[in-house]
Amino acid sequence: MNSLKDYIEAQVRLLQQLDLAPVNELVARLERARAEGRRIFLFGNGGSMATASHFACDLGKGTVQPERPRFKVMVFDSLPTLTAYANDHGYETVFAEPLITHSQPGDLAIAFTASGNSPNIVRAIEVANQHGLVTVAFTGFDGGKVKDRVELNIHVPINSYALVEDAHLILTHAICEMLKLPHEPH
Repeated sequence: MNSLKDYIEAQVRLLQQLDLAPVNELVARLERARAEGRRIFLFGNGGSMATASHFACDLGKGTVQPERPRFKVMVFDSLPTLTAYANDHGYETVFAEPLITHSQPGDLAIAFTASGNSPNIVRAIEVANQHGLVTVAFTGFDGGKVKDRVELNIHVPINSYALVEDAHLILTHAICEMLKLPHEPH
């Protein structure tokens, strides 16, 4: 891209071509998790961890409404815990081990990964599936290994970390806005 305008236009085109069906499905699953008191676990690497952390804040605080239960959300961004698992058991365990410790069947595990191939993300999703969690991934590029291991894949089909990460953040903001809308009983 040769200019700011090119970048912004590329992002707009990308957002317009996204399949929103899995995003709407995630909103429904999050509503169900809120109603049932399920926990939501978020994780990612680098910029994707920043998105996971931001989403945790928005879900945990930004969707609070007096007449509705609060989201029980946890992001695996504790540096002491992350480095302890990495040092003692290998970097591929840094998200899987806390999932084993804190999760129960029916909770949600949501991964953010542009490539979909990070070994620690793949392993966490595998562990989440083994423990009966609902598995969701926000992916980019071709979806990588994760896309076939999750129940719900929110895919941003472009080979650009910047555009993928921007789209993921925009989608999480949109999801939180949908979760603030008046709730329709099922």
